[in-house]
Amino acid sequence: MCQHDEHNGVRPHCCPTVRAVGDSLAGVTRRGFLGGTALGAAALSGLSWSALAANGPDVAPAPPRRPLVVKPVFLYHLYQRRPQTSWRSWGGIHSQQDADQEVARIQGELEKLQKMADFPLQFQAVTATSKAADLAAMDDVKSADALLVYACDGDLNQIAALGKDTIFFLRHQSGPLYLYYEIISPRFLRQHGDALAVKGIDDQDVVVDSLDEVLWRLRSLCGLRNTMGTKILAVGGPGAWAHPAEPTAKLVSEKFKFDIQTVTYDELGKLIQAARQDQAAVALAKKRAADYLQMPETKLETEGQFVENCMLLDQVFRKLMQEAGCRALTINACMGTIMPVAETTACLTLSTLNDDGYFAFCESDFIVIPAGVLMGNISGQPTFLNDPTYPHDGVITLAHCTAPRRMDGKNLEPVRLVTHFESDYGAAPKVEMHTGQKVTNIVPDFAFERWLGLSGEIVAHPFLPICRSQIDIRFTAPSLTVAEKMPGFHWMTIYGDYLRETGYALKRIPIQWECLG
Repeated sequence: MCQHDEHNGVRPHCCPTVRAVGDSLAGVTRRGFLGGTALGAAALSGLSWSALAANGPDVAPAPPRRPLVVKPVFLYHLYQRRPQTSWRSWGGIHSQQDADQEVARIQGELEKLQKMADFPLQFQAVTATSKAADLAAMDDVKSADALLVYACDGDLNQIAALGKDTIFFLRHQSGPLYLYYEIISPRFLRQHGDALAVKGIDDQDVVVDSLDEVLWRLRSLCGLRNTMGTKILAVGGPGAWAHPAEPTAKLVSEKFKFDIQTVTYDELGKLIQAARQDQAAVALAKKRAADYLQMPETKLETEGQFVENCMLLDQVFRKLMQEAGCRALTINACMGTIMPVAETTACLTLSTLNDDGYFAFCESDFIVIPAGVLMGNISGQPTFLNDPTYPHDGVITLAHCTAPRRMDGKNLEPVRLVTHFESDYGAAPKVEMHTGQKVTNIVPDFAFERWLGLSGEIVAHPFLPICRSQIDIRFTAPSLTVAEKMPGFHWMTIYGDYLRETGYALKRIPIQWECLG
């Protein structure tokens, strides 16, 4: 909601919590707002540009995602023949030779999975055992992020007792039939009853024959492992759109284990002023701006000085993230407070950081930031934080001024560099995301209890008098259903279809997942 009140000094913008009046934010001084202690966030202070500039590369690349470490286990049992009685259960493993051949088959499948993976993935050596209880003492089981259990026969309750994220692979036609193809639901998942009864494990964790089905689950777990415990730098402190920052930061800490580091605008202003006195830093910013403007399909429709200032701000932010030891950053009060400090808007800066593999978000909205970090870690692509409009006739418009250009993680989309809309100032990218592109939209609620997922297709990138990067999304769900079910405010949008991965990760948080597909 954008309102203007001349008497109260409220500026028109999309963020109702931000009131930039003099040296205060919504009547709270920056120093008081950013104390950090109440929010459980640590404040970076005593920073100097000379020390930051000497630390590492001038334009450092983002740290990569860490690999998901997976322990493969082949659980089987060999039966001894007994006369005139039922002496064996279902299954195609009857001898040690059969078991050895199955291990070789599994190793071949793991090699295929490794080649198929578009995310960092590391398999440990296969352990073949008929004694599941022995796994708890194995070092590589303890250190693994997840288990991939080829569940032929044996005690799966011992697997559950390990407390690891686990995918159970069953064979029907891909090799020798497994006993658990018959009994994993009634005997293990439901424990001889009618309802799921194993903590942390359900039907989504069971795969039959398909390596593709294994792969997307591993992709999801990789994204989740890289998201949990994220350290993020909050310039201007944490926010939560129209909600109080403190309880939101607490929920983010509880649900996602985020480590929020803060930097005050006083500190930032001093760093920017010092960087402006650094001839090498200024020359680098000018060169980077010139190089950016020479990129294909890049049109300048604002002042070139704004672009140069954005590049200098980009360099300051990279140095701050290096100092904090993180790859994620967000800016509070970006509708006003940062402009006189940086002498530009942060819109283009956030775009360039996202293009280079960082997580960089405006508005410091921690209601939606975990969704952006999760989706980026699942896909390896930048996410577009945006303002939704009202769904109608199967279409919704999504817009913001900070869109990345490498939305697929590789290729640059065309861009027009214009002013930030609400201020008509600075440099903001109007990214022309191409029509026909399939996208995933994630809509978090304010309470961190229910997230909505909605797939769609870009059908237009208009130029309405709203935030600069704009897309019209067509979806197949009834418009009224979307309107009635969408919670929160900000959305996260990403190229491709990652609805399955998102839901699979969220059940472990836990957050309820509602997918409109």
